[in-house]
Amino acid sequence: MAEKLKLYGFNNLTKSLSFNIYDVCYAKSAREQHDYIAYIDKQYNSERLTKILTTLTDMIGAKILHISKQDYEPQGASVTILIAEESMIPAGETQLAHLDKSHVTVHTYPEYHPETYLATFRVDIDVATCGAITPLSTLDYLISSFDSDIITMDYRIRGFTRDVNGQKLFIDHPITSIQDYISKETLLRYDAVDINVYGANLFHTKMMLKDIDLQNYLFKTDVYELPPHTRLEIMKNLRQEMIEIFSGRNIY
Repeated sequence: MAEKLKLYGFNNLTKSLSFNIYDVCYAKSAREQHDYIAYIDKQYNSERLTKILTTLTDMIGAKILHISKQDYEPQGASVTILIAEESMIPAGETQLAHLDKSHVTVHTYPEYHPETYLATFRVDIDVATCGAITPLSTLDYLISSFDSDIITMDYRIRGFTRDVNGQKLFIDHPITSIQDYISKETLLRYDAVDINVYGANLFHTKMMLKDIDLQNYLFKTDVYELPPHTRLEIMKNLRQEMIEIFSGRNIY
């Protein structure tokens, strides 16, 4: 996107990115599960999520119009930011028309498995922009902002605009895969699969962490305190849980 396309009028292309991450943790006792949920709730409260989204908004060159944030009981948080392109000055009907299409939202969902003692923390981020702005450049930042074991991403371009000759443009930037916008260093850490529908400008990528260091998945427990057979059982359950989330179906 080094050179901007010359358009006849307003760019009506709408670009939507859905970014979902899952963080899995082993917490056996009811106390550990409660403490893990409390930790996650504090670590990713609405205040911190707002900072992440405002940084994202700045990265894509958009202007914040309004922020709404909420922490929930017993757990979870949501943040919604209405945005516009930097060049736009919100006023009257123009403001209302634009708010439909450009926004950033985040929601968190902590929960745990009743039999395998695995707690899962899910974060859903949706970015919808209108015009030349694309949120794909923020993917490395989003991945690094969370402990991401499994990641699923959807990117879709809808609508069309016209060039100065009246030719319809249904896409205004080159893309063959969402992975093209993720650094090689990040991709090396994950197994990644694409499911793309090029004719519909619909792109889907899912990623699962390759290497599991068991200590990173134990909450308030040292790995060496566990007997070998317990470590193997936890590792098996962790991998099965991650594979099912990655596959989007019950396998085991």
